[in-house]
Amino acid sequence: MTREVGGSEGDVSFDPKSWAAPAEGARATKPAASVQPAEATFDPKSWAAGTTPPLPPAAAPSVEPVRRSTAGAPPLVFAGVASALLLLGGGLAAHLTRVPIAAPAAVDAVRPAALPVSAPADAVTASRRTLVVAGPAEVATTLASTGIAPATAAALARSAVSALGDAAGEIRMVLDLVGAEGARRLTRLEATRDDGSGVVLTAAADGSFASEPRQPKLVTQVKVVRGEMDATSFYNAAVTAGVTDTLISDIAKALSYDFNFATDIKAGDIFEVAFEQKVNPSGEAVGAPALLYVWLQTSTKSKALYRFLAPGEAEPGWFDGNGRSTVTALMRTPVDGARITSNFGPRFHPVLHYNRLHGGTDFAAPVGTPIYSAAGGTVVSASPSRCAGNMAIIKHDNGWETRYFHLSRYADGIVAGARVTQGFTIGQVGNTGTCTTGPHLHYEVHIDGQKVDPMGIDTGSGKVLGGDALAAFRNERDRIDQSRAGGPMR
Repeated sequence: MTREVGGSEGDVSFDPKSWAAPAEGARATKPAASVQPAEATFDPKSWAAGTTPPLPPAAAPSVEPVRRSTAGAPPLVFAGVASALLLLGGGLAAHLTRVPIAAPAAVDAVRPAALPVSAPADAVTASRRTLVVAGPAEVATTLASTGIAPATAAALARSAVSALGDAAGEIRMVLDLVGAEGARRLTRLEATRDDGSGVVLTAAADGSFASEPRQPKLVTQVKVVRGEMDATSFYNAAVTAGVTDTLISDIAKALSYDFNFATDIKAGDIFEVAFEQKVNPSGEAVGAPALLYVWLQTSTKSKALYRFLAPGEAEPGWFDGNGRSTVTALMRTPVDGARITSNFGPRFHPVLHYNRLHGGTDFAAPVGTPIYSAAGGTVVSASPSRCAGNMAIIKHDNGWETRYFHLSRYADGIVAGARVTQGFTIGQVGNTGTCTTGPHLHYEVHIDGQKVDPMGIDTGSGKVLGGDALAAFRNERDRIDQSRAGGPMR
């Protein structure tokens, strides 16, 4: 915007030299240069000592056109200065009648006074920190890192570790601190394990710390998960439904006596599992979950199984609702969640390139998938073969024999003469040997020296509990059913 220089019609200005004392009963007139109506004025020289000069009558407000200048202050600044002068004229009148008039002094810019800053008190600098360390050995250094004096940190660590024990495992520490950085003082320390056990150290007036132990506070919860099989795998369907992944192998083993995962289970089949989990007061899981119940319904059959430790047995087993064990002569599928890629019978061998009897069943699975002993027995051999790669042979109590080919590795302790139980892990799926085109388990069953179809034999039926064992099972079955229905645990 163009800057305008000089006055123009409508500007209001005055010359202090033109002020004249008004005649009695007359009003002062504005200099001719102004085009505004006459307004009252006064002459400071006419003020008499001890008298109060008359205030000029207020002029009627007028609206002036606003002109902006790119160099000067905004019009509102001049308006503010003019208003201030009018107010000073009245407020200083009495004072000026007793004080000689002097040239106006320069007015400095007004700056806001700085607010006083007070030193922070302990209450202002109080803080709470929550730290998790890998084990007891890190408690002392972690406390010292928060600003606590090293000697105090070491003493506190000794007291805490004495209550916590020196076993490995995470420790959760909650620290209440006061004081400024570099001079921190601990008022309370709570150090606990994941099960809630631990100690609380509270500072006393004399600088010592009182110790109060914390006992474990674990609650057992039962979680029920229902899902639907998808076209990918049981593992994927179970995890998607909310099953803890560490339980997948247990579920597969429980069902493997009655279902062939490669042929019996289809997308859309429904399953349900119930497992119990211990949790601490914070709701965090402590320890491994324990599977209680498994149910699977396919288009051809349905099976509900309960986990139960029978009297006199070292390991829990799986039983149907009537107390019949799932343990049969052989497991239907000795590997988790695999799919059949080649059945028993004559075929054109993909590696040898001629027709021959395929003497077993091939289960495709990733390298490292666990392989289980199909029944209890004794290991005849665990050694490599040119075609079969790493091979294990087990002789079972009924005289049958099972063979497992192409293992990537043997489980610890699997050597000739070792005793294994049904479902015991004997090795892992691999791709060893010359007669293989990819990771899989080749599984054979020999009866009286003859190869038979592993998927076609009658695996028999399990034993039924009786007497006190059956009564105990029924109590456990009812407890599990009640917890599945949302009732309290017993």
